Amino acid sequence: MRKLFPALLILALVLVLSACAQQPSPAQPAQEPAAGAAEQPAEPGAAPAGARVLRASFAWPTNIDPAMGSDFSSGTALANLYDTLVFPNPDGSVKPWLAESWESSDDGLTWTFQLRSGVKFHDGSDLTASDVVYSMERMQAVGEGFAYLFTDVVADVSAPDESTVVFTLSQPNGLFLPSLIRLYVLNEDLVRANTKAEGPYGENGDYGQEFLQTNDAGSGPYQVAEFPLEEYLLMERFGDWWGEFAPNAPDQFRMIAATEPATIRTLMSNQELDISDQWQPIESLEALQQIDGVEVAAFSNLTGFYFMLNNQLAPLDDLHCRRAVSYGFDYDTAVSLEWPGTTAMVGPVPKALGGHNPDVMVYPYDPERAREELAQCQYADAIQDYPIEFVWISEVPDEEKFALLFQANMADIGIPVEIVSMPWLSVVENTSKLETSPHLVSIYVSSDLPEAGPLLKQRYHSSTAATWSQNEWLLDPELDAAIDDSLATVDQEERFAKYRAIQADLAERAPSVFVYDQVEKHAYQSYLDWPAARGEIIPVMGYNIWAPAIGVNK
Repeated sequence: MRKLFPALLILALVLVLSACAQQPSPAQPAQEPAAGAAEQPAEPGAAPAGARVLRASFAWPTNIDPAMGSDFSSGTALANLYDTLVFPNPDGSVKPWLAESWESSDDGLTWTFQLRSGVKFHDGSDLTASDVVYSMERMQAVGEGFAYLFTDVVADVSAPDESTVVFTLSQPNGLFLPSLIRLYVLNEDLVRANTKAEGPYGENGDYGQEFLQTNDAGSGPYQVAEFPLEEYLLMERFGDWWGEFAPNAPDQFRMIAATEPATIRTLMSNQELDISDQWQPIESLEALQQIDGVEVAAFSNLTGFYFMLNNQLAPLDDLHCRRAVSYGFDYDTAVSLEWPGTTAMVGPVPKALGGHNPDVMVYPYDPERAREELAQCQYADAIQDYPIEFVWISEVPDEEKFALLFQANMADIGIPVEIVSMPWLSVVENTSKLETSPHLVSIYVSSDLPEAGPLLKQRYHSSTAATWSQNEWLLDPELDAAIDDSLATVDQEERFAKYRAIQADLAERAPSVFVYDQVEKHAYQSYLDWPAARGEIIPVMGYNIWAPAIGVNK
């Protein structure tokens, strides 16, 4: 009976929430202007008559500074605003982009890239090798966002001439080339002209961070038109982009700060939204499918759903308490609350990643084993004095169901849980400091590259501890060294073997609850010619809503 209670509780809650969900209001007929009436001024961000517009909703905030942004919405914006030296392929490889060709030295320490000629920045100036040098140096100096991919890798970068860039690595690195899909090339002159003298970066002042909060300095297919920070990001097609747009590619791409299910259903019903965010509850997606002309695209990505356990905070600083939590969670019920095709995680990284360990230790749902582990925890006799604070992201309503399931499961084995709903921005702020990080936060984390190593570093390396993508705070120098060594290994077979060993070690430590491999889900209008919806997936966060490849056929 105890095993059935959590599932029945969650089912009842889901039915209540579904019954209470607000229904979308019917679309209102358009009003014809009176004869002779003066034309009203367009609303801010309104598209010109006849323009094709792609509108997609996202969880906010969105950071368009290439040295800062790293989440799903930021990654999508950066991919559309900036060009990179190489571009990701659906199979996980890369193809030439700003760089037409490259070669590496025999020892793997020197990489030389020849740039494409004729590339223009959005202000009309030419992109040159010095811009690439500046972009790398700025990313390393700021040290946030995707900088962890290069911080201990690139020792020097130089521009022998306007079309040649030379990277010198501190040691050979098998992932250096694919990592360059995250080096978004900035217009050095524009950023320097908009850099404040006072700032934390010495002679570079604020490194243009205030300017790049609401402006871009890129050469990509779209450029910033408007960016009221709390509302939307409007991008317009860049007419001098060197690349190729798909037929009927949008003239404008509007990223909208909205995830509330009733709002999304109303916008989709009125054809005022083309692609929904990926955080809609299952009940909302099922309702959206009933709207004429709306479909749901579901595809695998490189994302895992984790309960991040603070390994420095009692009672989760005790291994036996963490193992009790891992054995005490009902994974099958959790997966049943998700979209069909979702499967439980096998270890610390999603199964789709290169170098995943399929033989890693897995914690099945076993309440009796959980109680045995809890009895060995140093806090066992006073566990009621150590309630676990479970923080879920308020912009992702489905996460509440998992919080309630976790609370019920833990009550069954004797661990008290307090549930807290928190906005994403507050979660980002709180997890940046050990003293404000909660006991547990539920978060989706995507690998920045299609291999296990970068995600292992993003999730468990000390250099990324003060970021939203790690609430575990392992702070283990030996683990750091193992991760760094694996990433420096050029031979793929040897590199993957090291990844697998690290996963086995982490699974034994139970630093997180590994919940499930995400199936990314978006409702979309059927008039879109969207590559991801027809199965052409680029397995890198931010690139499946790459506007130049999407046709708006209405």
